[in-house]
Amino acid sequence: MSASPKTVRLTMAQAIVRYLSAQFIEIDGVKTRVCGGGFGIFGHGNVPCLGEALYGVQDILPLYRGQNEQSMGFAAAAYAKYHLRRRFMFCTASAGPGTANLLTAAALAHANRLPMLMLCGDTFITRLPDPVLQQLEHFGNPTLGVNDAFKAVSRYWDRISHPAQIIQSLPAALATMLDPADCGPAFLGLPQDVQGWAYDYPEDFFAERTHRIRRVAPDAGEVAEAAAVLKAAKRPMIIAGGGVQYSGAVAELTAFAETHQIPVVESIAGRANMLATHDLNIGPIGVTGSDSANTIAEQADVILSVGCRMQDFTTGSWTAFAHDAKLVSLNVGRHDAGKHMSLPMVGDAKLGLLTLGAAMHGYTAPENWTASARAERAKWDAYVAENVTPGNRPNSYAQAIGVVNDLCDPRDRIVAAAGGLPAEVTANWRTLDIGTVDVEFGFSCMGYEIAGGWGARIAQSEAEPEQDTIVFTGDGSYLLMNSDIYSSVLTGKKLIILVLDNGGFAVINKLQNNTGNESFNNLIADCPTVPEPFAVDFEAHAAAMGAHAETVANPVELAEAFKRAKAAEKTAVIVMKVDAYDGWTTEGHAWWEVGTPEVSDSAKVRAAHEDWESTRPKQRKGI
Repeated sequence: MSASPKTVRLTMAQAIVRYLSAQFIEIDGVKTRVCGGGFGIFGHGNVPCLGEALYGVQDILPLYRGQNEQSMGFAAAAYAKYHLRRRFMFCTASAGPGTANLLTAAALAHANRLPMLMLCGDTFITRLPDPVLQQLEHFGNPTLGVNDAFKAVSRYWDRISHPAQIIQSLPAALATMLDPADCGPAFLGLPQDVQGWAYDYPEDFFAERTHRIRRVAPDAGEVAEAAAVLKAAKRPMIIAGGGVQYSGAVAELTAFAETHQIPVVESIAGRANMLATHDLNIGPIGVTGSDSANTIAEQADVILSVGCRMQDFTTGSWTAFAHDAKLVSLNVGRHDAGKHMSLPMVGDAKLGLLTLGAAMHGYTAPENWTASARAERAKWDAYVAENVTPGNRPNSYAQAIGVVNDLCDPRDRIVAAAGGLPAEVTANWRTLDIGTVDVEFGFSCMGYEIAGGWGARIAQSEAEPEQDTIVFTGDGSYLLMNSDIYSSVLTGKKLIILVLDNGGFAVINKLQNNTGNESFNNLIADCPTVPEPFAVDFEAHAAAMGAHAETVANPVELAEAFKRAKAAEKTAVIVMKVDAYDGWTTEGHAWWEVGTPEVSDSAKVRAAHEDWESTRPKQRKGI
């Protein structure tokens, strides 16, 4: 007769924390905790029980106090991205509005396929004290609450209605976050009473476990089909996406391209898959891309997409490729591999490139095709060199990017997000080292910049403490979410933040003008409800949060300020005004589909609509 399993009596909250503390991952032969700690704002929904449990493990699961739950989620996403989805942070919020603030961050993590664990307070499972503080009442469905909103933005969702439930739910959540195909945020609703309920958990549940990321080999039949299509190509091209880095397949991608002499272009998430100086790196593709990449994309007869979800900014709303071009998609996610009638290769990028390369033995792209791609890249490099040169026009994003590019260390990490800066960084940044660029454009989320920089810096300080995290942000995103300047100062996680002030939401003003509309409610000067526009003193504001801050007049002064920021011991903020109209990169853009008015009293709007629609015949028809 077998002995009964040994048990330990813990609250549900204590059991969650003990389980997370025992989970490890092997990365490059080194074992480390898979959970790097967490970000937390306590309230009545999580402080009595989860707070009690976290207090005792703060040395192994450090808890960073956030200023805003949404920015905590952004920081957790950036942390996971730095660690190539092999480590994650948790976020804990109270019941009600604190949890609701995490929704946008969960959507960002979901769109970008990034792991993040949300441990959020919930209403009492007994319902004895209903309605409780911050509870939303749904009169016809008492089970429905704020936490149910996370079902749409989570890869795994559960409400823990009994302490024993986490024996199944926690491993399932962790498996989801570490799965290459299903990776994304996991949400656990923790009712306030159940958090404190005790249960006799089996001790084996808390045994130390080491995880490894699964590598799925593509099907042999799919490999053979893909190889046959590629070997028949006269003008092949590779699109390298973010999945190349998550798979650890940068070396395999480079070797594959070099062996077969196939030009490579990068998606936004795939920036920094290859150095700018590699002669097969033809540049970024798409709406925020380069003339070089977009030119060869229009001519390519076979396109191999590796680890790319083929978002509209990559595909130019599916106008970037010839109608008869064949698509082959190597992706660990079945959903992504089959987009737009692609020939799918479902599997890990590293294994897939190795097996596909073996099946293509002896094939090289025609020399004249690869040479023409290199010539296009040389022309684009000349354009960028001119575009980033100070003094050639009013202050611009591109000039600021050029200054930082010239002065930063190759391993410094660059962070940017929604607005004009993702396009400008994608087009103008010359990659100095692999995996050093984080342009959040999967969800295109304003406010990610500074919070994401903080999360990236926490991760970077674990692996490369001597390097800097450099944040590019506009004035609009700064005003939306800036409190993690204070977080970075408090926690000693130095950032270098460039605030490039163009007087409002200038990139949307540009789109407004490009579609024939008058400037309206985007630039501060064009807001009808603003009687007297005035400029924010970003320098004083950042200084008030403890940062070193200064304002510069031009890129020459910016260069000197950046050197001072590099030498500084704490977060440094540099402010420079840039032109809202004449400062944009004008080349390199593919078509982008936006809704334009078919009928308007404005002749300019009607003309813009006709011009926009004139390019639609180039759009591939697919699924």
